[in-house]
Amino acid sequence: MAGSVYQLVGEQAGMDALVAAFYARVERDHVLRPLYPDDLTNSRRHLALFLAQYFGGPGTYSAERGHPRLRMRHAHIAIGPAERDAWYAAMAAALEEVAVEEPARSAMLEYFAGSADWMINQ
Repeated sequence: MAGSVYQLVGEQAGMDALVAAFYARVERDHVLRPLYPDDLTNSRRHLALFLAQYFGGPGTYSAERGHPRLRMRHAHIAIGPAERDAWYAAMAAALEEVAVEEPARSAMLEYFAGSADWMINQ
């Protein structure tokens, strides 16, 4: 792959668009919405910075919040197969909506599938 996924999706603006499309789905989803705080402002920002960092962008997420420690940060949320499936479906649909192209799309879907599975705690 020539360039990082971060570069291929349009850097931070691309990650922000993906996160906006994802959270638009979260707001309408009866499985996902109860898992998030009433105000999604911080959730949106944190996810956009995390994805940027993970996929080759700047380390702003870790500079501001420390090591991601995803399982620890989500341990208070009951995540079972239904939540995993809803989260993955919303993220995959968001990728489609913002037209993330190959090879970035496949790389992101692979990461999202693995991390969604890993987050199950119920």
